[in-house]
Amino acid sequence: MSHPLLETADLTVRFGGHVAVDHISCRFVPGELTAIVGPNGAGKTTYFNLISGQIPASEGRVRLNGRDITRMSVAQRTHLGIGRAFQLTNLFPNLSVLENIRLVIQSKAGRGFNLLSMADRHADLTAPAQEILARVRMTDQADQVVSELSHGDQRKLEVALLIALDPLVYMFDEPTAGMSVDEAPVVLDLIAALKTRKDRAILLVEHKMDVIRTLADRIIVLHNGALAADGDPATVMASDVVQEAYMGRDLEEALAHV
Repeated sequence: MSHPLLETADLTVRFGGHVAVDHISCRFVPGELTAIVGPNGAGKTTYFNLISGQIPASEGRVRLNGRDITRMSVAQRTHLGIGRAFQLTNLFPNLSVLENIRLVIQSKAGRGFNLLSMADRHADLTAPAQEILARVRMTDQADQVVSELSHGDQRKLEVALLIALDPLVYMFDEPTAGMSVDEAPVVLDLIAALKTRKDRAILLVEHKMDVIRTLADRIIVLHNGALAADGDPATVMASDVVQEAYMGRDLEEALAHV
């Protein structure tokens, strides 16, 4: 196996007496898209929150490129290469779509978030921002104020901002939720394109099996906060432990009701 970009070792969080994530150990390697599935309450989003730093771990470790980031803040983890889509949504809701993307590129270039200097001193960043807009098919919305965007366009902007950030680990939590049939393929095509970069890892919380079949190289299944299965999609969906976790129901049928 390749050297992991991201690793969780016995990662655990308790809320009172409830164990929401229970000693999960996983390694995520470059060039691989891992789909994280499970029924409601399985711990998927909580696991994401532990990795990206929204909540502190009760036990265990999170490592990025071998570095322990368990006690680091969200901002520190983002700086080191953890990128989660919703962290960047509506970064500056009263600025335009183009300006939001340009600000992320500006920060990535080490020039900070100085709004006053953005237009005059960072004009060289406009072209790459426009290129990203074209990739997410939002060129026509370049001058639109972010707060006025439709839900579907906000989700596309999440992906655009994440591309601009260019993290080592991309984290998507149901990226097409609430999007129309016409809008969703744009986001899925972008995620598929990110897979071609063999120096990045992608984590995807998803319950749409058609999306998982199309994109996933690997599936991990969480159940009651614990890791129930981990492997290639065909093997995982056929495994006894997964069928038992879903109380005998077909995995696809069970996830369709999530």
